[in-house]
Amino acid sequence: MYRIRIYGDPILRQKSKPVETFDENLNEILEEMVETMYLGDGVGLAAPQVGFLLRMFVMDYGEGPIKVVNPVILEMSEEKEVDEEGCLSLPDIFEDVERAKWIKVKYQTQSGEAVEREFEGYPARIFQHEYDHLDGILFIDRISPAKRALLKPKLLELIRRSKQEAKR
Repeated sequence: MYRIRIYGDPILRQKSKPVETFDENLNEILEEMVETMYLGDGVGLAAPQVGFLLRMFVMDYGEGPIKVVNPVILEMSEEKEVDEEGCLSLPDIFEDVERAKWIKVKYQTQSGEAVEREFEGYPARIFQHEYDHLDGILFIDRISPAKRALLKPKLLELIRRSKQEAKR
């Protein structure tokens, strides 16, 4: 199991690089990410959250794990939905976030095979949330400044915890 990086860790704000090598090492990382996601009781986990600046994430909206490598959002609906989100890197913080209702995406599987598909509702929300991580964007960046200000004490505590973990 990987250690999940928490808010305050600088890697969470960096842009990830495309995956270029599809090999056993990649498969092992993705498998370990799936295990870490489940152990954290999450529905998605992006590579930067476990210390890899690679454009990949895993997700499971109830139909088994999906391993997403080098994702691209091709199209998104103008229609939006607001729902509560949380994040393994922001423990105990939950806020309503507006996202596109549906998205059309392309990505590669762990073996490099190209996939094109559409997600709607909850799966689309998970995909967009994890996709944001690959560009250093966290869900709290998508809430109002007023709501973010209310979270400041919790966020400062997470930064403190993150610094302590980095020393270990």
